[in-house]
Amino acid sequence: MAAPRAARPARTAGWPGRIAVIGGGPGGLYAAALLKRLDSAREVTVWERNAPSDTFGFGVVLSDETLGGIRDADPAVYEALRRELVRWDDIDVVHRGHRTTSTGHGFAALGRRRLLELLHARCAELGVRLRFRTEAPPAAALAASHDLVVAADGVHSRTREAHAGHFRPTITTHRCRYIWLAADFPFEAFRFETAETEHGVMQLHAYPFSADSSTVIVEMREEVWRAAGFHELDEAESTARCAKIFAEALGGRELRSHRSAWTAFRTVVNERWSYGNTVLIGDAAHTAHFSIGSGTKLAVEDALALATHLTEHGALAEQGVRTGAERGTGATAEHDPLAEALAAYEAERRPVVASTQRAAAASLRWFEELAGHVDRPPRRFAFDLLTRSRRVTHANLRLRDPAFTTAVEDDFGCPPGTPPMFTPFRLRGLTLRNRVVVSPMDMYVAEDGVPGDFHLVHLGARALGGAGLVMTEMVCVSPEGRITPGCAGLWTDGQADAWARITAFVHAQAPGTALGVQLGHSGRKGSTRRMWEGIDQPLPEGNWPLVAASSLPYRSGVNQTPRSLDRAGLAAVREEFTAAARRAVRCDFDLLELHCAHGYLLSGFLSPLTNHRTDAYGGTLDGRLRFPLEVFDAVREVWPEDRPMTVRVSATDWAEGGTSAEDALAVARAFAAHGADAIDVSTGQVVPDERPEYGRSYQTPYADRIRNAIGVPVVAVGAISSWDDVNSLLLAGRADLCALARPHLYDPHWTLHAAAEQGYEGPAAPWPAPYRAGSRPPPTGRRE
Repeated sequence: MAAPRAARPARTAGWPGRIAVIGGGPGGLYAAALLKRLDSAREVTVWERNAPSDTFGFGVVLSDETLGGIRDADPAVYEALRRELVRWDDIDVVHRGHRTTSTGHGFAALGRRRLLELLHARCAELGVRLRFRTEAPPAAALAASHDLVVAADGVHSRTREAHAGHFRPTITTHRCRYIWLAADFPFEAFRFETAETEHGVMQLHAYPFSADSSTVIVEMREEVWRAAGFHELDEAESTARCAKIFAEALGGRELRSHRSAWTAFRTVVNERWSYGNTVLIGDAAHTAHFSIGSGTKLAVEDALALATHLTEHGALAEQGVRTGAERGTGATAEHDPLAEALAAYEAERRPVVASTQRAAAASLRWFEELAGHVDRPPRRFAFDLLTRSRRVTHANLRLRDPAFTTAVEDDFGCPPGTPPMFTPFRLRGLTLRNRVVVSPMDMYVAEDGVPGDFHLVHLGARALGGAGLVMTEMVCVSPEGRITPGCAGLWTDGQADAWARITAFVHAQAPGTALGVQLGHSGRKGSTRRMWEGIDQPLPEGNWPLVAASSLPYRSGVNQTPRSLDRAGLAAVREEFTAAARRAVRCDFDLLELHCAHGYLLSGFLSPLTNHRTDAYGGTLDGRLRFPLEVFDAVREVWPEDRPMTVRVSATDWAEGGTSAEDALAVARAFAAHGADAIDVSTGQVVPDERPEYGRSYQTPYADRIRNAIGVPVVAVGAISSWDDVNSLLLAGRADLCALARPHLYDPHWTLHAAAEQGYEGPAAPWPAPYRAGSRPPPTGRRE
C-alpha cells in the first residue's frame, strides 16, 4: 500500500497550507498554535473526541528547559503559563516513618485542565479551528485532503494502529498498576512515600499543581494490587482505600478522582514516526514512565521541533522555487521539502527521546522492584530513589544539596574529603584500597597460551593507573578450552612462569594494587577467530573439538556442534580447573574468579537455553548448578583460605525461556553458600539471538537485586563509564565494587585521573613516584 499523500502543495510562504491535528492534548494543541502563529495563512484544524473540560490526570510538571523553549517560540503562551505555575525545590522521601528532604531540584507545575484552557484560548486567538466532541476522520482520509497530518492521539493512537505496518510500533505493558488521583491541598514538596502493607509494598507519588491542589498517584505491583483486592473495587472505593492507606501523608484528608482507573503503564516505541504526510508526536510516537515527569515535556518539545523544521524546510523550498523561476526551470523535482522536514524532525528528536526513555525505563524498573529496596536505611533509600533514573547522580546532588549528600557519604563511611569510590573494601584477607576494578578483557595476543610482553605492559599499566583490583582476561584451563588461538592459559608450568613475571611486576611496582585471575573454559563458544578477525566465527583451519553441557552449536550452521560431556569428561574438566588454580597460587595472584557467565562452559550448564541434559547435571536449576558448584568447590579447596574467590554470572540471558530473575538469585545464593566472597554480576552473551536493553549502567539493576536480596557483596559491570556513576552506584547501595572495561582501554590511568578530577589526594589513589609530576592536567593555553 502506498503512503497516503496529497498532491504536492504550491511552495509558498504558507507551506504546508492545510494542517490537520488529531488529538487535543497539550502536544496537539501546542503544535496547532505554533504552526498557525508561524504562518497565519495556514488553515489548522484540531479534532478532539472529548469535551473541552474533559481531561485525564490532574497536574503537569514542566522543566525549565521546556519552558525556555516555549518562551522562545511563543512568548504569549509562556507568559500565560508563567502566571499559573506553582514552583518548589524540595523532594521529600518518607520511608518507615522517617522523612528525608533533599533540596535544590527546581520543579514547576500547573493543572492539566488549566494548561488545556490556556492552549484552547491561544488556538482560538490565532484562528485555529477546534472541533471538540468530534471524532477525527481516518488519518488516510485527512492525508488525502491536507498537506500535513499531525497525529497527537496519545498512547492508544488510532493513527499508529491504522498504519502499524509502516510505523512498526513495539508496545510493552509493565508490571505495576497505578491510578491518578488528587488531593485538595498543596503538598510542600514532591513527595515519595512507601507503605509496607500485609499485601506488599505500595508507593505514593505526589506533588502540588496549584495553590490548593496536588496530584497523587498510587502505584504497586500487579500481584500486590490483586492481593489487596483493588481489582474488585470501583472508582470511589479505590479512591477511599488509597486515602486510608496513605492517611498520614494526606493528614487524614480525602482523595478525589475524575474518571480515574487503575491501569498498567505501556511503553511505546516506533521504528518510524512519519508516513507520507502523516507524522506522530507525543505519546502516539513514544511514551516515558510518569515517574520522571516527561510525558507532556516530550510532546511539547516534539511540537517545537516539528514546527522548527517545517519552517526551515519551507524557507528552503521557497528559495528553490525562486531560484528555479529565475532560471526558467520551475521548482526542482528532486527535493521533497515535507519529507526532508519530517526526517529532520525525527533525526533531532529520536536521540533525545531514546535517552529519556532509557531513564524512564530505569525509573520504572526501580519502582517495579521497590520491595527489594525498602530494607535500606532511610537516607540511603532516599539517595537510591533520587538517583534511580541515572540522570540525577552523586555529583549533581552534591551541587544541588551538599548537606544531604554529605550526610549520605557519612552514613557510607567516607572520611572527610574522600569520594565513595576511594573507600577501602575487604574480601577475606584482602583489603582493596578502593572500589574500582579493571574488568577482565580478552586481548587475544597470547602465544600457545603464554602471556607475553603485551600482557605485562597492558596489566602493568592499569595496575600503575590506580585501580584497587586489576583482573586478567579469561585465562583458559586447557588448549580445548580456549576461545581463540590467541587466548591466554594456565595449563602448563611455562604459562604459570609467564604469569608470575606479571604478578611480581604489579606487586613490586604498584604496591597496594591487587591482581586477580579469571579462570574459564570456552565450551561451545571456542575454536573461533580473534575478535577483530570475525567475532564468534570459526577458524578457517586448525579447529579443535568442542565440549559443552549439551550438543548444541552456538550458531547453527556456523559454529561446530560440541560433544556433550559425559561423566569422565566432567571429571577431566574439573581437574583442569583445579590444576590451573594450583598454578594460580604459585603465580601469587591475590584473587581468583570463576567464569560462569557469557555462554562459556560453566555458564552453559546454568542456562536452560543451553543445558538440555536429562541426567543429574540438567533439568531443574539444582541439576544445572551441580557441575559449576563441583568445579567451584574443587577450586576453593586448593585456593588459599585467606584469598577471596568470586564468581562471574550472567543474571539474564536477554532471551525468552532463559535465566529468570529468580534463577539468578538462586545461582548467586548457591555460590555464596559454597564460599564465594562476591558475585560479579554480568548479563547475556549466552545465546546469539539475545536482545539486550543497552544503556548507561544497564546491567547494574541485576547486581543491585542480588546484593540486596541475598546480602552477598557484588561487582557491578556494564557501561559504567564515569567516576560519578561509580560514586552513585556505591552510595545508593547497588554495588560494592564497580568494574570498568572500555574506560580503562581509553585511559589506563582512569582511576588516578578520577581522583585528580575530584581533588582527592589520599592513600586510596597514590601516584607512582616517577609519575607524580603528571598528577595535574598540563596547561593547554592561556586562561584569562
